[in-house]
Amino acid sequence: MPASPWLAAAPIALITAVPVLVLLGHLLHPDQVIWQHLWRHVLPELLVNTAWLALGVGLGVSLLGVSLAWLTAACDYPGRRFFAWALLLPLALPAYVTAFVWLGLLDFTGPLATWLRESWGIHWLPPIRSRAGVILVMVLALYPYVYLTARAAFQGMGPRLTEAAQSLGVPRWRAFFRVALPMARPGITAGVMLALMETLADFGTVSVFNYNTFTTAIYKAWFSMFSLPAAAQLASILIFFVFVVAVLENLARSRRSYAASTRASQIPARIALRGGGALLAFAWSAGVFGLAFVVPVLQIADWAAGVYAQDFDARYLGFAWHSLLLSALGALIVVALALVLGYAQRLRPTPAMRLTARLATLGYALPGTVLAVGIFIPVAWLDNQLIAFFRLDGQVLSGTLLIMLLAYCARFLAVGFGPVESGLSRITRSVDEAAQSLGVVGRRRLTRIHLPMLRASLLTALALAFVDIMKELPITLMTRPFGWDTLAVRVFEMTSEGEWERAALPAAVIVLVGLLPTYWLIKHTEHAHT
Repeated sequence: MPASPWLAAAPIALITAVPVLVLLGHLLHPDQVIWQHLWRHVLPELLVNTAWLALGVGLGVSLLGVSLAWLTAACDYPGRRFFAWALLLPLALPAYVTAFVWLGLLDFTGPLATWLRESWGIHWLPPIRSRAGVILVMVLALYPYVYLTARAAFQGMGPRLTEAAQSLGVPRWRAFFRVALPMARPGITAGVMLALMETLADFGTVSVFNYNTFTTAIYKAWFSMFSLPAAAQLASILIFFVFVVAVLENLARSRRSYAASTRASQIPARIALRGGGALLAFAWSAGVFGLAFVVPVLQIADWAAGVYAQDFDARYLGFAWHSLLLSALGALIVVALALVLGYAQRLRPTPAMRLTARLATLGYALPGTVLAVGIFIPVAWLDNQLIAFFRLDGQVLSGTLLIMLLAYCARFLAVGFGPVESGLSRITRSVDEAAQSLGVVGRRRLTRIHLPMLRASLLTALALAFVDIMKELPITLMTRPFGWDTLAVRVFEMTSEGEWERAALPAAVIVLVGLLPTYWLIKHTEHAHT
């Protein structure tokens, strides 16, 4: 750690700040020709599609997340203990994997559509390749964000307040809407905002459905039209929308605590459901869990087993090696930077340092396509300067692993910073004072006292960053060196050609890797609330 924490924290914040400022510069200095083309031919469709997608996903994740959170937190019915943790398992499935599974199942030639025609004579199904289809798939993939935050809020308040409302003559269903729901609103809003940020950042799902949004338009502008300025203009607009959602999410977080601040939170009793109510609660929980996790996983396993013998060859070892190497390197760098940033904040806990840390971790709210464009522009400029100055024959930095890793750091620093910051907050100042009284200061205090105490937090940050990088698609797709295909890129290539079965093999590996930290998250959450 440098003598001044600022010398360590400021360069880390620049990894995110530079691409954001570069893209906002395009918004402040627009190219009139490009803007006229975008406004006439591109933006109307993107704005309408994005608005419908955000509205549909917001309503859908609210309905599923809040209803399931209330049932498992405040009610008792058969299977509640199982569903309480199982309903979080869809977090392990990348949304683009859920998307191609349901598309493959319900396409006209898909196994489910074929079975319905041949066995039941059902020849018409709602078209899955539609706006409603992509919204449905994203709701199934993203509802756990709302479920997680809403359940924590409902568990905090307990049923005592609704019972008090019932004692005053308010029916149970009205007490839920008039008492429980308003008190849980900050937690619910935070979960919905997270889901909306994931929706705006999504590239794989909308690509599978060929549903045009800002992320797909940025990719097409760069790789199909070879227009980096057009990609930058689109990215700058998307940054504006993401910032609005990020501000709303921060406001929700700042008000989250009041729902758990009452004495009623000490009452653990649940509402016992009987008869039809218990059956409906079980059917609703089982239905969502089956559609969001069981069906996709079983179908992936079936498809992967069918193509394994003919599709698995030495290339897959290369895909897996590239994925593991990039994920391991990226996770190590992310956690190292998160540790430096968190420790700098601990040494200098000023508002300016907290603002620096917030800026450094802002990249998680930005789509991978945006960060890829924002990083590529200054790197290309730097390459041109190096070529002109040293009279080189080719590019030095563009298309290298270094650029990919920089983009990963900008995108996933928040994933590593959260556990590290939480771990540091649990180390009291009295520990530092005791170490200082024994003459253990500076780097020795960090290596001999703080790092051993942070071991669990660092391992958590490492696991979460590893899985997120393993699933990351747009950054890998847009910045990878030639020939550096990964499992996620393989899934994208196969789904682009409609080869659902062949996409299942790399998807199965990604899902298996993702299940481990998801299981840890579930157990950690359960332990925190018991």
